[in-house]
Amino acid sequence: MFSSRILSCAARLHLTRTTTAIGRRTFVSTSIVRAGDTPTHFTNILAGANAPAVQVKNVGPDGIHLDDGLIIPSACLFVEGNVFLWNVPPAPWEGWKPEHFEVFDTIVPKPEILLLGTGKRPVPPPPHLRQYLSKIGIQVDTMDTRNACSTYNLLAEEGRRVAAALLPPTPQAWK
Repeated sequence: MFSSRILSCAARLHLTRTTTAIGRRTFVSTSIVRAGDTPTHFTNILAGANAPAVQVKNVGPDGIHLDDGLIIPSACLFVEGNVFLWNVPPAPWEGWKPEHFEVFDTIVPKPEILLLGTGKRPVPPPPHLRQYLSKIGIQVDTMDTRNACSTYNLLAEEGRRVAAALLPPTPQAWK
């Protein structure tokens, strides 16, 4: 019975074998191609709803590139599937006040976590900003902007209540 299943599967599938020589090593890979099928897009079987409204494609020297083609050259907030330009000082934490985060006082429900993307390198926020965000019930995680965007994409796709406060890799004033 088991061998007949294998034979019936083998009859429906076309196996391709590729041999590649790199240096002195030979790599062999086998891929399964269904006869008559065309390649399709992968489907996230764990997702129960549509993909989040905001997804970051990549982060470059000119700003944050969204999946829809928009490039954001200055600081921005990702909140509840929306993108907002964020008028803050261009360098992390120089002249920053709790007022820069007051938008999170009005959001209901509040995000579980706020990802702070601080440019090319992670720069921890000063204690007074961390205490303010903790007081309003928001956990803060600080990282470089590229990793903050990647983490945002992952958590948003999982359906988590996540927000991101992002500075571009190259500091720029709000325009």
